[in-house]
Amino acid sequence: MVRKIRIEGLDCATCAGELERRLNGIEGVKASVHFVNQTIRLECNSQETYQKAAAVINSFDEVRIAEEENKREGIWKAHAAELVQVILSAVFLIAGIVTEKVGAGNAALIAGYVLYGLAYLIVGWKILWATVKNIAHGRIFDENFLMTLASIGAIVLGQYAEAAEVMVLYSLGELLQSIAVGASRKSITSLMDLKTETARLLTDDGEKLIPPEEIRRGDLLLIKAGEKLATDGIIVEGVTTLDTRSLSGEPMPRDAGVGDLVLGGSINVGGVIKVRAEKDYSESTVAKILDLVENSSAKKAKSEQFITKFAGIYTPVVCLAAVLLAFAVPAFTGDYTANLGDWVNRALVFLVISCPCALVISVPLSYFSGIGFAAKHGILVKGSTGLDALADTKIAAFDKTGTLTYGNFRIGEVYAEEERLLEILAAAEKGSSHPIAEAFSDITTRYKAENITEHAGLGIACTIEGKEIWVGNEKWMNVHAISVQKPAEGATCVYCAEKGKYLGCVTIEDQIKENVKQAVSDLRKQGIEECYMLTGDNAARAHSVADQIGLNGVYAELLPEDKLNVARELKTKGKLMYAGDGINDAPVLMESDVGISMGGVGSDAAIEASEVVLMRDDLSLLPLAKKIARRTKRIVLQNIVFSIAIKIVVMVLGVFNLIPLGLAVFADVGVMMLAVLNSFRTRIEFGKHNGKASEAQNA
Repeated sequence: MVRKIRIEGLDCATCAGELERRLNGIEGVKASVHFVNQTIRLECNSQETYQKAAAVINSFDEVRIAEEENKREGIWKAHAAELVQVILSAVFLIAGIVTEKVGAGNAALIAGYVLYGLAYLIVGWKILWATVKNIAHGRIFDENFLMTLASIGAIVLGQYAEAAEVMVLYSLGELLQSIAVGASRKSITSLMDLKTETARLLTDDGEKLIPPEEIRRGDLLLIKAGEKLATDGIIVEGVTTLDTRSLSGEPMPRDAGVGDLVLGGSINVGGVIKVRAEKDYSESTVAKILDLVENSSAKKAKSEQFITKFAGIYTPVVCLAAVLLAFAVPAFTGDYTANLGDWVNRALVFLVISCPCALVISVPLSYFSGIGFAAKHGILVKGSTGLDALADTKIAAFDKTGTLTYGNFRIGEVYAEEERLLEILAAAEKGSSHPIAEAFSDITTRYKAENITEHAGLGIACTIEGKEIWVGNEKWMNVHAISVQKPAEGATCVYCAEKGKYLGCVTIEDQIKENVKQAVSDLRKQGIEECYMLTGDNAARAHSVADQIGLNGVYAELLPEDKLNVARELKTKGKLMYAGDGINDAPVLMESDVGISMGGVGSDAAIEASEVVLMRDDLSLLPLAKKIARRTKRIVLQNIVFSIAIKIVVMVLGVFNLIPLGLAVFADVGVMMLAVLNSFRTRIEFGKHNGKASEAQNA
């Protein structure tokens, strides 16, 4: 069983990694802990193992399982107490420095020590207490322990101002980090507003307020102006206007009336409507979106996995280096006692720079920001693995119908050998699930097809009035040795034959989407080298569409298994993204490096098979998704290189005693904050995006 747990009190990125390791150490448990959004995803093989995991969570420091979602506070209000403490400590620290520098005599010296002590204890007592608890639980190498050791070391060496500086600067960094992470968390949890708290169920006894989780298919719901739709359904009474911006990123509201399908999460900004639920809440669009967003941390990119492993090795190694620097080096040089204090001071620099917070926080935060921003624009990405894979794609392939063309088929020309052709076609196609069958839905027929059998990529076999009927493409006619008269070159045709006799054919018309050509051009600006079409349609029609769009090549008249083989072939050219409808193309979506479902949120196949789901049936979202992915990966690499480089520089300066302890702490806090702020660039730089394809320009 899989459980998503919301937690409280996890205020340390390193602790999140430690908690994840402890949970994964329980037999039968697979856990993923997300520090940024304060959630844990647990896969347990039994209720007993879940209870063990819950006990580990509740016994871990101040962490506890949230009983219910807390009301959201303003970011600054939530950290008001810590802010006051940091400001107060900073005031005492500055006062102590001024007193020590300006004053004279023992009174000034004692006053300075008192001020330093107050500055140290106001912000440091929590750190000291956390260190004691961690040691009691067998956890040593965390930032609390390192800062405690560094500050106590400074006190032993008589560097009281430096000891207070360590605590004040570290606390300031932690505060700023919490505020930054809170801002990021708020940006993504705002998506949770899609869900309404209650729904109005209409019963024989009148109106009843129920939680959305209790909604079942067929329930009749009342939605008043200003309320959110709880689940997907059909309007049975009333006319209104719906705001779907939070769902699809589409800024323009749309009108809806009786018979229209409406999606959960939409806001009713017009009149009162009655909606018949078409899905249980758990299967609704809004539930699927929330599930994708909340589980965005379950799939971790290679860079995230690297940082997790790096953090577990880096801190102990640097601490060992600090011990060697403090004691082994002076002993080796033969001048142990004279320079012990000097070498210990150098070692303290190693301790304060040994926290991997800049990496542990900024890397997942970068992905979190990228995924959150994409979601706000109608692009759902399954975790940082999907974002990384999308950034690296070089080859793009597209299904034709519904992706490059509208897929709203209609009958064009009719080439009938017999007058009853359209009626026979309509009867046969009524039993078909193929999209082209919609073109015949409005035709009235006196016939009824029986024994209908569909043959993928070919057509239909059925019986009408006891006679065997074959309806499909030219290949299907060839299978039955039917000679056909082909109309215009490049036309999509549906042929019909009755027990060896050719009855005629009709052409099917479809229209290329207006934004497709620009989207393909924008994809090339984002690093896509070649674009291809994979379709079951005839070659002439497929090439005609491809030429208008500007694709590199076409693979036409493909059966479903042929598409899989072509996808494997294209993957030899580079990492492949494939965009399709998410239903008929599920195998190819899974085979490609990045499967992309177009407007497929309503499809379980789309959610399951794809790494990326576009909420709107709009291909211009694809270059935007690619741009977000590339920019996010670039920011992640910048943070990794920058953080490691600064730490190495500070450690080298520390070895040669060229940097004071306070400045080392400032450098550690500074690099963490710069990395965290850099993580927000994904949202900031795309903040003015208006959802149009023209915005997806080269980075």
